[in-house]
Amino acid sequence: MKVLDLQCAFGHVFEGWFASEADFVAQCEKSLVQCPVCGDPAVVKKLSAPRLSLSGSRTASEESSDSREVQTLHASNAALTNAVMALARKVVAETTDVGENFAEEARKMHYGEQASRGIRGTATLEETRSLADEGIEVFALPLPVALKGQLQ
Repeated sequence: MKVLDLQCAFGHVFEGWFASEADFVAQCEKSLVQCPVCGDPAVVKKLSAPRLSLSGSRTASEESSDSREVQTLHASNAALTNAVMALARKVVAETTDVGENFAEEARKMHYGEQASRGIRGTATLEETRSLADEGIEVFALPLPVALKGQLQ
């Protein structure tokens, strides 16, 4: 079993377990490996050093200190991931998905043609810039692919 440190194109770091290096490569080629936070399939393996046990080269307190730092880093990463997922769940629960009609729906609400409500959807960069030019506030929030199915 190979445990790999992975990173998506958006900088999210996560861990993946694979039967072998070849298994990791094969799954990546089929876009089966995706970031659990944003769903990005552009995943790369981060460089990592193997853990070498060199007898006598480090004291037990040095190793214990390193271990605590690694555990703290993993806990911080997990807490951040949990916070992002909680925010994403809240957005999904409290908004209506208007899909590719996002710009049109946002304009209708802005100009009073329909009642204001929380919406989410997709818009091109050009549509987003056009909305901003009209004074309509929008922001990009990539939602994890995991929220499209069963919530964990």
